[in-house]
Amino acid sequence: MFAVIKTGGLQYRVTEDETVRIGRIAGEPGDIVQIGNVLMLGGDAPQLGSPMVSGASVAVEILQQSRGRKIIAFKKRRRKNSRRKRGFRPEYTVVRISEILTDGKAPTKKAKGKPAPKPKAEKPEGEAGEAKPKAKAKTAAKPKTSGKTAAKKPASKAKSAAKTKAKK
Repeated sequence: MFAVIKTGGLQYRVTEDETVRIGRIAGEPGDIVQIGNVLMLGGDAPQLGSPMVSGASVAVEILQQSRGRKIIAFKKRRRKNSRRKRGFRPEYTVVRISEILTDGKAPTKKAKGKPAPKPKAEKPEGEAGEAKPKAKAKTAAKPKTSGKTAAKKPASKAKSAAKTKAKK
């Protein structure tokens, strides 16, 4: 079963246990919130709302409140030396769809919370998966030279001869 919900001026097609990033809604991470703007229920017997399906709602669990990347609105009017640069970061909420409810029912599921981290497998010692040998130590740095610059090499005779001819 799926539902089409409207929140923050956008429409989303959602199913149960799906994670969706929507516009900011009020609540703390771990809260269960009901979204009542259901435009359509799909499945075996689809229901279309006019404009909303009566008695239908979607229960969502808030996972994270965050902000998106910066969006820059740059406006330029040519030949008038007129430029305007404005930017903003849109706020959004990451939610998990916990239930799709019909007939005005209340949500029954509780917040799942974060899944437990998987335990790391320990490598037995002495097998083929041993640690790599350490890198070799760096070679000694070159000794510093004194502050004097290198003496200039004398110019070759062919070049100096060409310069003297060019001057004459």
